[in-house]
Amino acid sequence: MRLAVDLTKCQGYAQCAFLAPDVFTIQGDEALTYDPNPDEAQRKRVRRAAAACPLQAIQLDDPDAPYRTAHPDEIPLAASSTQATPDSFKESGRIVVVGASLTGLRAAERLRKEGFTGSLTLIGDERHEPYDRPPLSKQVVAGSVPSEVTSLPRRRELGATWRLGVAATSLDLASKQVHLADGSRIGFDKLLIATGVRARTWPNAAEAALAGVLTLRTREDAAALRQLLAERPRRVLVIGAGFIGSEVASVCRELGLPVTVAEAGPAPLGAALGGVIGAIAGELQIENGVDLRCDVRVVSLDGDATGRLCRARLSDGTTLDVDVAVAALGAVRNVEWLAGSGLASGRWGVACDAGCRAFDANGLVTDDVFVAGDVSRAPQPMFGYQFLAIEHWGNAISQAEIAAHNMVSPETERWPHLEVPKFWSVQFGTEIKSVGVPSTADEVAIVQGSVAQRRFLAAYGYKGRIVAAVAFNHNKWLEFYEPLIEQAASFPPVFHHVDEPADAQPVPARFQPTASPTQDATVVVTGHYPNERRARLTDRSLP
Repeated sequence: MRLAVDLTKCQGYAQCAFLAPDVFTIQGDEALTYDPNPDEAQRKRVRRAAAACPLQAIQLDDPDAPYRTAHPDEIPLAASSTQATPDSFKESGRIVVVGASLTGLRAAERLRKEGFTGSLTLIGDERHEPYDRPPLSKQVVAGSVPSEVTSLPRRRELGATWRLGVAATSLDLASKQVHLADGSRIGFDKLLIATGVRARTWPNAAEAALAGVLTLRTREDAAALRQLLAERPRRVLVIGAGFIGSEVASVCRELGLPVTVAEAGPAPLGAALGGVIGAIAGELQIENGVDLRCDVRVVSLDGDATGRLCRARLSDGTTLDVDVAVAALGAVRNVEWLAGSGLASGRWGVACDAGCRAFDANGLVTDDVFVAGDVSRAPQPMFGYQFLAIEHWGNAISQAEIAAHNMVSPETERWPHLEVPKFWSVQFGTEIKSVGVPSTADEVAIVQGSVAQRRFLAAYGYKGRIVAAVAFNHNKWLEFYEPLIEQAASFPPVFHHVDEPADAQPVPARFQPTASPTQDATVVVTGHYPNERRARLTDRSLP
C-alpha cells in the first residue's frame, strides 16, 4: 500500500505512531516521519491510524485505481471542439495536464471528482508515476526507505492516458496542441500547466560534472546521494542553507558524517524566515555539530585525476577536503517549453489570476489555459495583491484543486485561490512550520514558548498587521494564528498568550533586500493605436 501525510495539517498528536509504530515515528517533540510504502501486514494498522488522525492528514491509496501508459497512437489529435456547454464539456471535452507530479495528479483526481468524464491525458518528463518529494531529503537520504517506494497514493480511479518519460517541448495555442520530445502532438480543449521546478545546478559545468557533485530534487538524485553517504565520505559540503540544504546537513549529522554548510547570506533559512529566526536555525545547526559558514561562498570545486571531487575553495580563504558536494542553490522554473507560446512566462514562472487562469504576454486572461503548483505566479489578495510563487507541498495541492474545479465550471461558479500558504521542514529533530508569508514582514516577535528550549512560536507583522507565524516544535498553535492572518489582525498581538515569554517585543525581522522579479523589463511593446498595441516577451525573461 502507499501513503502520504499532509504535514501542513499534522500537529504531532502521535495517534498514528501509537497505532502503527512500525510505520509512523515521532522525532524529537513533534516531527513525524513515516514509511511511504508499508508492507501489506501493516495495512490494518495503517488504516486504523488514518481513521484515528484528528486532522485527517493521512492519505491512502485506492488499490483499485488503474494506471497505464498509453502509446502515442492512442491519444486523440482531433481539431479543438466547438463551443460547448459546461455539462457537455464534462462529458466529452479533452483536458491535458503537463506535469505528472503532485500537482498534476491531484488536479486529475479533482477533475474526476467534479464529474469530468472526458479525455484526460497527463504528460511528465520523468519516467516514474507521480511520487512524493519531501521524503527524498529525509527518509530516503537517511536510508530508512528506498527512493522507488515514494509513489503518491492514488485516491480514486482516473481513467487517464499517461505519457511518462517524454517532455513537452512547445505549446501551440492557435491549434491547441502540445508538442512532445518524441515528435508527437496532443490536442486539447483545456490545458493545465503544472511543470513545476528543477534544482539549480552548480554554475560551473566542468565542476558540476565531477563525481560527487550533485543536486537533490528527483528520485535519482536522492538515491545517488544516499549511495555516496553510505560510502562514509571524509566530509560533505552543502552549498546553500535553505530548506533542502539544511535538511541534508541534518541527515549527515544523523549518520555521524562531518558536514560543512556554506551559506552566502548571514543566516540559514534567511530568505524564508528572516535574519532573526534564521540565526536561531543557525544555532541549531552548530549545536548539532555542523560546521556552519555564513557570509561565505564556494569559489571553486576541484577534482582529482580520476574526475572525482576532492576539495573545495571558499571565499573565507579556507580549503576543505570533501568527497561530496550538494548544490542546494534553489530552483529553476520549468518554462522553456513555453517560449513563443504567447503566454506570460519567464524565469519568475507562469503568471495567472487568482482562479489559476494563465495570462498571455499582453496581460490578458486566457480562457482555456490554467496554471498550478510551483511553476505558477499568482496575485495574493491577503498580501497586497503581490504576484507570489509559493513552492510548497500544501500550495501545490490546494491550487491544483482550485484549477481543476475552475476548468470544468462556468465562470459564475469559479473559485479564487485564497489558501493561506503553509510549509514545514524537519531538521535536527526539530519541526519547523509556518503559516502565511513571513518574507513579506518587516517585524517579528517571539510570542510563545522559549527560544532557549528550541520550542517557541514567532509572529510576523507588516505595517501593524499579522502576516505570518512560524513555530519550532510548537506547531499546535499555528491553527490559532491562521484566521488572524486571514482577518488582518493587528501586530503585535494585543491579547495574552499561553506560555507567553517575559519579553515579546517586536524587532526588525531582518530580511535581506531583494529585487522583485516583476521589476524586470520582460516585454517590448509595439504599435501606436490601442487596437495595434501588443506585448512580446524578450529573451531575458527566460532562465
